[in-house]
Amino acid sequence: MKNTFSRIALGLGILTMTGAALAGGMSGKLAVKGSDQDVSGGTVSADMVMADSNGWLVVHRTDKAMKLGPVVAYAPLKKGENHDVAAILTESVKPGEMLMLMLHGEAGGMKTGIFEYTLGAKEDGPIKVDGKLVMDVITAK
Repeated sequence: MKNTFSRIALGLGILTMTGAALAGGMSGKLAVKGSDQDVSGGTVSADMVMADSNGWLVVHRTDKAMKLGPVVAYAPLKKGENHDVAAILTESVKPGEMLMLMLHGEAGGMKTGIFEYTLGAKEDGPIKVDGKLVMDVITAK
């Protein structure tokens, strides 16, 4: 019996260490990863987005100073790892323009599943980790 408890404790310890290792890697860690891309087809995509709950990939205009500009696209996200997330542009983006791909939550709004954020609002707002936005910046081609 004592030996069985030791095996269970060892197994739980290994599972705990594995979970901690995964949280430190890409799995379990909030992230947005994008690549410079051609947006002439009217869409912009994130290569991967890791979300801790259902939310939104939101695309903002930005510049070299990383000033947050208006939203030009958004797409829903599911909890967990999302790959090749495409968002339809709501206005034209020219080659050379910088875009900020950002993780937003699905909280505080009036309706679930409806994107309600406007610049500076709290509804469906940006997700921050340690005070920093979860985002990546790309350049339109």
